[in-house]
Amino acid sequence: MSLISFQGVSKSYPIYRRPSDRLKELLFFNRRRFHEDFWALRDISFEINRGETFCIVGENGSGKSTLLQIVAGILAPTTGAAAVTGRVSALLELGSGFNPEFSGKDNVYLNAAILGFSRAAVDRIYRQIEEFAEIGDFIHQPVKTYSSGMVVRLAFAVAIHVEPEILIVDEALAVGDIYFRQRCLRKVHELRNRGVTILFVSHSAGDVKALGDRTLWLDHGRIRALGETDKVVAQYLAAMVEKDSAYLELKPPAPRADGPAVEAPEVVTTIPNIDHRYGDERAEILGIAVFDRYGQKLPLLRPGEVCVVRISVRARENIAMPNVGFVLRNHLGVDFAGTNTLREGFDLPPMRAGDIYTVDFHVMIPELYPSEFSFSPAIADGTLVSYHMCDWIDNAITLQMGHTDNPIYGYIHLPCKVELNGRLAGKASPQAEARLA
Repeated sequence: MSLISFQGVSKSYPIYRRPSDRLKELLFFNRRRFHEDFWALRDISFEINRGETFCIVGENGSGKSTLLQIVAGILAPTTGAAAVTGRVSALLELGSGFNPEFSGKDNVYLNAAILGFSRAAVDRIYRQIEEFAEIGDFIHQPVKTYSSGMVVRLAFAVAIHVEPEILIVDEALAVGDIYFRQRCLRKVHELRNRGVTILFVSHSAGDVKALGDRTLWLDHGRIRALGETDKVVAQYLAAMVEKDSAYLELKPPAPRADGPAVEAPEVVTTIPNIDHRYGDERAEILGIAVFDRYGQKLPLLRPGEVCVVRISVRARENIAMPNVGFVLRNHLGVDFAGTNTLREGFDLPPMRAGDIYTVDFHVMIPELYPSEFSFSPAIADGTLVSYHMCDWIDNAITLQMGHTDNPIYGYIHLPCKVELNGRLAGKASPQAEARLA
């Protein structure tokens, strides 16, 4: 059952060149136009089902906030139909819905009353809101005295405790400190598990991939992509890389002297899986494999052992500053770790058309929680800051992380040494010296 339905929704704003043009239009009873239309949204159609987490990505000015305000009932579409069923709780622009002259407590009751809560109903949840916001005695002070982080704390606390059927979370969470942001994301996961429909807007690709069932990519007010989160986010990030590259002027090093094409003595030619692939195709990934230190393909990753991630690439055109690397992703599709030749201080020589390189990354596998991890290889031309993506393959190979005898608390076990009654200054204890020897 869909709780939110957009059918051909468009939204325009009148843009006046001069303030007097607005008055002229009124005097002519709108029979003459003195404005130009700016279309923030154009022909948007989608449906969101009950219990679904629907994410929206896009650049600033792409229409994300306008879309959310239509869902929240703040704006009406210019054309098309938008239908929303259920109680909506929205965390939109910073401090929206708060009266700056009222205290935080007064604003809690005001916001809840707008959503149809009686004072007795708010009394029952007020203590939970106050404890979650953690702003202390400021709850009794005017909101105009709050910092931006305190406003977000109170706004989010109200939004999640008014029993929403639809929760809208805009980029406002980016204002909060890391401690509160983590608490908010845990609460979003909790509401998601309870079947609350969530609209989530963020510039953090990791958060979107961890939360989203489906994702919508808005570009200049139009739908650029809509579908599975991993694929849409990959397409969005690829477009952002290409856009960034358009502003960059690379200064390539001196070209290599003429001669026969270089071919690595050992080349990997298999790519087990391709979820998504993008790049300008001036170079290509030939293959990727993961071996143990003895050259045998690994059936699974073993914590504490060294593995070799081998990537073979071929240049189709001249590549002045080749950079080969990979990203490690967890089972949620979140980029867990990654590296590349430049990050490791290894400058690859320029490649000419036809050259084949094989790059080996010798990696000590940390103690990670048992799950599946995928490797996404890539080759780019440029520096760490300015580059053109030549070829990127999402989730080319996936391996299971082996179990350890000891439990993993969280995601990773940090390398750790324990010392009793040690000294932080001066000479270390004999026990510590023995362990460090």
